[in-house]
Amino acid sequence: MDLGSLTVKVDRYNQILGNTTSYRQDWHDHLKQLIISTLEKIIRETSLNASLDIQDEIENLEVIALTLGSDNSGIAERIPNSNSKRPFIKSNGSLIYQQLFNGKVMIMISYPFIEGYGQPKPPRMVEILRPEEIKDAYIVRHVEEFLKDVIEWEDYDDDVPEKMGIAPIGFKTQELLTEE
Repeated sequence: MDLGSLTVKVDRYNQILGNTTSYRQDWHDHLKQLIISTLEKIIRETSLNASLDIQDEIENLEVIALTLGSDNSGIAERIPNSNSKRPFIKSNGSLIYQQLFNGKVMIMISYPFIEGYGQPKPPRMVEILRPEEIKDAYIVRHVEEFLKDVIEWEDYDDDVPEKMGIAPIGFKTQELLTEE
């Protein structure tokens, strides 16, 4: 019986299982602390109004999030037959480092949203990296990308609808888009 290709697949499978164990160990040995300390340094040195939210209740599926918090959006619903208003709360967005089941790390951006005002934009996956690929320069780049997306969300106007994932509609809009 020729097991040539099956043997190769079994070897690859065993290698991947070993990688998962190694990646999880890397997270606990140094990566988690590298992410936390780099994000804390960014907050401190840039005066970014942010905090870290660390969720480590489930071992090997931990999350580190740089969050811009939430606050009153400035939009409020008037309560009928009352002088009262109910403010809409705005979540200001987060940059998320999520440890995956296989020990790799998924980096995502959770966009700002205002409760009760449309549907939140789904989080955007930035990339998935092996622990040894994550260096402090990558973390800085992730924060820059996150802030770029948040700035675009906050400064939204109809001059650049395609940046918000909205396709422009109307006469000859495709011609306008291809001229840029």
